Amino acid sequence: MPPHTPKVALFVTCLVDLFRPSVGFASVRLLEQAGCSVEVPESQTCCGQPAYNSGDRRTAAEIAAQVIAAFDGHDYVVAPSVSCAGMLRKHYPALFPEGSSERAAAETFAGKCFELVSFLTEVMQVKAVPGLCDRSVAYHDSCSGLRELGIKTEPRKLLRQIQGLQLKEMPEAEVCCGFGGTFCVKYPAVSNAMVEQKIANVEKSGADLLLAADLGCLMNMAGKLARKGSAIEVRHVAEVLAGELSEPPIAGECRS
Repeated sequence: MPPHTPKVALFVTCLVDLFRPSVGFASVRLLEQAGCSVEVPESQTCCGQPAYNSGDRRTAAEIAAQVIAAFDGHDYVVAPSVSCAGMLRKHYPALFPEGSSERAAAETFAGKCFELVSFLTEVMQVKAVPGLCDRSVAYHDSCSGLRELGIKTEPRKLLRQIQGLQLKEMPEAEVCCGFGGTFCVKYPAVSNAMVEQKIANVEKSGADLLLAADLGCLMNMAGKLARKGSAIEVRHVAEVLAGELSEPPIAGECRS
């Protein structure tokens, strides 16, 4: 654990801000419980991932420069989203020319960026969280978290410590849910087939609650579950870890 009280800036993310603010509040609670001083810079914007994934590196670089400036002066930047954290940590430096001051600033910034649960377990050395959740839970490994950031065991370590919670591994937990940011827009038929298989595997697990660390994946899977009329609930892992369960589960758009 850091020798002083870490000054942490929360990167809220667009989807949390617009669709699921409770994830942001849960994140603040977890960080403060771990001993962090938490701030939420008001000038923060999108991380630039949609532009980056669409090949618009110029716009992505402009957004990155703004984000880096907005989060200046903090020890760490923590995001409750593996995809946004992956963008900040893995892709920002390459947006700027080698040897430039902008590249150096991006590299320094990237080094202090973390996904929420991995930050809690690896940096703050959190071993358990208080709380009770008498539910059977399946955890989906989002692609960015697993493949870009190497996050696999961290959320499971904390979930297993929650009283009453039963962690049930689904078949092919590491397979993409089909969201993939702009992928689901460009290739809707393929995306739909992928989420169909993902939901089938969730149902095979026998869990009644589905968790992940990326709201894009969660909304995609919640949508498919809703269209099937499934009783399986969907939540962000931070909400369960923080005991913030007063909000209704994540609702998927139910289309015919």
